[in-house]
Order: sequence, then structure tokens, then C-alpha cells
Amino acid sequence: MTLEEISRQMQQAGIRRLCVISGEADWCLSTAQNWLNRLTGDWLCISASPLFSTLHCAPGALRTLLGREFLHAVFDARQGFHAEAFAALVGTLKAGSWLLLLAPAWRDWPGHTDNDSVRWGDVAEPIATPNFIHRLQQLIDVNEHIVLHRQEQNLQITPLPMLANWQCRAPQQQQAILAQLINQSSGVAVITAARGRGKSALAGMLAQQNTRCLITAPAKASTEVLARFAGEHYHFMAPDAILEQATTPDADWLIVDEAAAIPAPLLHALLARFPRVLLTTTVQGYEGTGRGFILKFCAELAQVTYFTLDEPLRWSRADPLEKWLNQALMFEDALPAPVNRDASIQRLNMASWPENQTLLETAYRLLTSAHYRTSPVDLRRLLDAPGMHLWLAGDAPGLTGALWLVEEGGLSIDLARAVWAGRRRPRGNLIAQSLAAHSGFVEAATLHSLRISRIAVAAECRRQKIGLALVEAARAAELGCDYLSVSFGYTESLWAFWRACGFTLVRIGSQREASSGCYAAMAIRAITPAGQKLQDAAALQLARDWPVLQRHINIKLALVPVKQWFTAQDLPLVAGFAWALRPFEASLPVLQRLISATDRPVSLLRAAVETPDALSALAKQAGLSGRKAIVSALRQQAADALVALDAKSAEALRQQWQ
Repeated sequence: MTLEEISRQMQQAGIRRLCVISGEADWCLSTAQNWLNRLTGDWLCISASPLFSTLHCAPGALRTLLGREFLHAVFDARQGFHAEAFAALVGTLKAGSWLLLLAPAWRDWPGHTDNDSVRWGDVAEPIATPNFIHRLQQLIDVNEHIVLHRQEQNLQITPLPMLANWQCRAPQQQQAILAQLINQSSGVAVITAARGRGKSALAGMLAQQNTRCLITAPAKASTEVLARFAGEHYHFMAPDAILEQATTPDADWLIVDEAAAIPAPLLHALLARFPRVLLTTTVQGYEGTGRGFILKFCAELAQVTYFTLDEPLRWSRADPLEKWLNQALMFEDALPAPVNRDASIQRLNMASWPENQTLLETAYRLLTSAHYRTSPVDLRRLLDAPGMHLWLAGDAPGLTGALWLVEEGGLSIDLARAVWAGRRRPRGNLIAQSLAAHSGFVEAATLHSLRISRIAVAAECRRQKIGLALVEAARAAELGCDYLSVSFGYTESLWAFWRACGFTLVRIGSQREASSGCYAAMAIRAITPAGQKLQDAAALQLARDWPVLQRHINIKLALVPVKQWFTAQDLPLVAGFAWALRPFEASLPVLQRLISATDRPVSLLRAAVETPDALSALAKQAGLSGRKAIVSALRQQAADALVALDAKSAEALRQQWQ
């Protein structure tokens, strides 16, 4: 059969296929051009720069094309593999499409530098990603539906077996659910679906049927499909704008598209205001998973009805491309594994990944099931980013727990001091840098630490202290580490868990996390004497700062009261604000202590510390031209007050930072 005949057969069967073109750069382009010449189609090209005279889009901008559909596409992976863009592209291709994947020479590909690694690997320069690429190649080699065209070989396209003509049943499924929604008198309805099943379209149909629907979403731009189906009955309002209304908007339904991307506290507040609410969420894909949303958020609802859309709109259930993608990026739901109650702890050496693929994949799926938003970035980071550590409880397939840690710290003293001063923010080192830049501890960045990125325990095995055992095993290991650290959205239950694991709270951020709606908390557990010294100092600093911080952070902490007056340890922190670039928000507590200790006229500084959220208004009152100007004025007043308190120390610190 000719290529044209095979493509017609694919369209009739409702399927799409992948062709990997692997070789030298110019050969890949000329080979792909031959495909473009032979097959009529859109031929959307995803690449860093235009390659053909067809529609082009950079990988990072592919979201602008979501909601549209294309016939045939090219994805350029010769310089790097942007996994989220690849997955999103697959979701836009309709039945009969070929997806051409341009790749380096097959044997060289695993060792080839991947430019995309700079985006997710916390590295200054691109690195090779052999584990991810080896896995991709294995799944390509064994898949009979994928065409692999290597430069040293002739093109061979295996015809498809006889397949029945595709009949899309998605509209019937949508209509059946729509009928049930229209008859629902109250409560919450949840629609879950993988990409390309028409959940946003269905939400738009409900709005079109009911003129009294209010629509919200994490971003208005993402509701394009919903708006198209809602027509003139599309009424959108941002989540925070709804809650700011003195009276709840008069609506029979609140429709929340991609609900898993809205912080849980915000979502709870929205649900409390409307008699009927429809939540839609994606259960897998490049944007992240909604499985955790179903497990955590929806489980707390009193009156909820679940619906699932599983019929694809643009391709058939038998589509081999989607099936392969789900395998390659581990999108598919893991089947419930037999829990063997084996709580033995082991460390998985990432260098031994080829011999432990099943175990690592089982661990990744367990970690995915326990977290709101997991994307291909997480898979890529775990497989190939430097400094990854994985501790497991039990063994596959009955894995009971997993702990993922990331190396941090070890910065040079000069770089750490630049981070402390607000002049440098190198990639990575989330907690090590935060404790230096915000809490004022240079040593947090020079010491070596392991940050807990994720932890998960199988649902059937919770409350058996498996999580605690995993943390204890990591702490006891001889890894040259000064302390363990963790960052989490603060809730009393989460903090109770980490406290039980031996952690000490050392920082609370003043802004709520977008993902959880909670304040970001950081805690550490010392391993070495140097780590213990840092832990004690940081805990004391938080206790000293809390009387000021609690005015802006709506949580209650049981901290040991300490005296709040200005001391010698505050001198460098004020100097860092006055003469370096330490941020105003991070300096609020020490500036409050400075104001209490000085007799200098610092009215502007005093007003700013009392109302840190009103800097723009203060700038206007003071005749200053905006935030930059007022912060500069605040730095000058802080410097004047510090000099008045201790001129000798202040001069030495000024020379250090100016």
C-alpha cells in the first residue's frame, strides 16, 4: 500500500500514527519535506524556529493553539524534547494524522545534549538525558504501529490490519450526561476526562441550555472551547472577582472549568455560594493530573455526583498514538497493585535505572497518585536531573511508599552571600536559597541538604508510620548531608505529620501558594552539628519574627515566646536591606525591631512596615514615582536609623555591601 492509501485507511479507522525520523539534521528536514509534499494537511510544525512553509509554533507557546485541531504535524526534538508540548500537540491531531518526530541519529540520541533540560533540570548548561531517551526508544522499538525511519535504513511502513470504520460516540455520551445535569436540582457535579473527550464542550452546552450559568476558570483564555459552545450565554467571572462581590451573583449554576488548577480554599468558598456547581478537570496530561483533586478535594464534599467522559472526539478508542503517549509519559492510571505489607526500606540508585525500570515506574505512579499536579516535567526531572534520590518501602508491584529527595546547597561562600544580599538567584536550591535570601542565613546555602520533593504512601497502608520510616532511612543514610528540608502548603494536619517526622518549622511565607491556596511553610531536620546550629538559629529567628508576620499570615502557630528587641544579630539584616538588595517583604520583622529601637524620624518606614500591602498608595502620598522609588526611600531611612544606632558597625557593613 502507498503512503496515501495507508493514510486514508487511518482516517476511516479513526486513528493517528507516529513516524520517528532519526538522523543528521539536514537529512531529517529533507525526509520530512517529502512527507509534506506527498500528504495534504495542516502540517503544524513545533520547533524553536520555522522549518517549513507551514504553520509554526514554538514549544513553549503551543498553549495558544489549544482548542484547535490539525491534520498532520511535525515535532522537532533534535535539540531537545519538550514533553508537555509534545503531549499537547498529540491532543490537537485529528483522525488520519501522522506525527513526524525529528530526532538525532538513533545511536547518538541518548548521549545528545537536550536544551530543554535547562528548563527543568536546575542546571546552568544543558545536559544529556539518557534515561528518558532510552525509555522512549524502547517504547518506539516494540510498538508495531510506530514507523521508525533511521537514516541508514530505507523507509518501511507496515500497513494496518483491517479495522472497522470509526463511528464517534462522544456526542451521545455528552448528551446523556447533559440530560442528567439539567435535571440535577442541587449539589456538585464533577466531570473528569482525559484530553480530547469534550468536557469543556459539554460544560458549554450546559451554559447554552441554561441562561443563568456563571462560568469561571483559572484563566479566561483557557475557556475558549467552553465559550464557543455556550454562545451568547457565556458569562465569565474570575474566581477571586466572584468572591469579592458583596452579594453572590444570581445564577442557577456555577461552572468551574479545570477546577483542579484552582486552590482548594478558593474552590471551597465558591462552592458554598451556589446551589448547583459543575466542576470539570483533566485526569491526565501535559498540564498535570487531576487524580489528586478527585482523591483529596472531592472526597470532602457532602453531595457530589461523578461523571466520566471516555469517548474521544477526534480519534477512536483504538488510536495507537494516544496509547503510546500514555505509556511514554506515564499518563495512564496505575492499576491497583497487590499490597504485600512489606515495609522494608531500600534506596533506588538512579544510575541503576535500566535494571529497575518497573520499580521506578511503580514509584512514580504512586507519587503521582498522591499529588494534585504532576506533569511530564516531573518525570523528566526524576529520570535525568542531577541530585535525585529515591527511597522506597516494599517492592513492585506491591510498593507501599516512596520518598523523592533532591540535593540542595553546597554553594560557594561568595555565591551564598550574593543570594543573601538579593543579588543572585541561581537555578534550584529552593529551600537553601530561601533560608538565605528571606530568613538571612548564608550557611543554609553553603551547607549540603536534601529537600523532600514528594512523599507518598499507598492508600491501603496509611497510618502505619511508613512515611516516617522513609524519612528516618534517608536521615540515617551516609549521604554527606547536613540537614533534610521540606516545603509544603501549611495545614495543621500536614504540619503534624512533618513534626512527627522530627522536623522543626523555620519559615512561613507571607503569600498563599497558587497550587494549594495555603501559605508556604519550610521545615528542616538536622543531621550534623552544623545542621543543628542552623536549625536552632532559624527556629529562633521565626519565633522572633512571628509577632510581625502573624499580622499578615492567617494561621496560628504555637511558638515559644522570645524577646523582640533589636540585637546585634539584626545589624547585618538591616544593612542588607539598606545597602544591598534584600527584599522589603523579607525584612519586615527586623525593620519593625529597628523602628522600635531608633529615635530617628522614620515616618515613611514606619508607615510602610505597618501597611506593607499599600506601598503604591504610600508612594503617591509621599510624591514618589512608584514602588522602586519608595523602596529606595525606605532603604535610605533604614540606613540613617542604623547609623544612628551603631555608627561603627554600620560603616563596616556599608563598606561590605556598597
